[in-house]
Amino acid sequence: MSLPQNTGKAAPFPRLSIMLHWIMAALILVMLFVGLFMAHISSIHYAGLFTLHRTVGFLILLLVVIRLINRFTNRTPPLPADLPGPMKLAAHLSHILLYGFMFALPLVGWAMLSAGGYPITLWGGCHIPPLMGFHPHLWGALRCLHSLLAYGLILLILAHIGAALLHGVIRRDGVMGSMLGR
Repeated sequence: MSLPQNTGKAAPFPRLSIMLHWIMAALILVMLFVGLFMAHISSIHYAGLFTLHRTVGFLILLLVVIRLINRFTNRTPPLPADLPGPMKLAAHLSHILLYGFMFALPLVGWAMLSAGGYPITLWGGCHIPPLMGFHPHLWGALRCLHSLLAYGLILLILAHIGAALLHGVIRRDGVMGSMLGR
């Protein structure tokens, strides 16, 4: 059985979209690994990791706003015409979910720290204001929600990578190459 080969080349994404995608992908992976590491061990490096996690989380929140503005001002290339309807729907829904997670996780983290009464200090001593006042019970609920969202994002990223590989290796329809700038 031979694999289907679609030799049509999908239009590439705009350069800014590609750059934001890969910068955010790297930052999100750093965040997830640092967050998992912080949650499962105690270390003398915890304070530094926590500062890194807060700073990169805030940077991701800023970048997702820029990315959303870019997404609404620059059209994305169309999906291949021969892509089945359910796969098109899954692609659109997964991207909405990815943006939702990228926006919600930092906001929930910020709210969690605020509810816990923790000062939110980024690298360089920059302070950001709390989103709410001290509320220990809400802190616990937000901490749980932050963890659940992180695990959900991990699953969604794995699905996203799987879909990229489906397009690049099996369908060979140019979709994966369009985000690589080809």
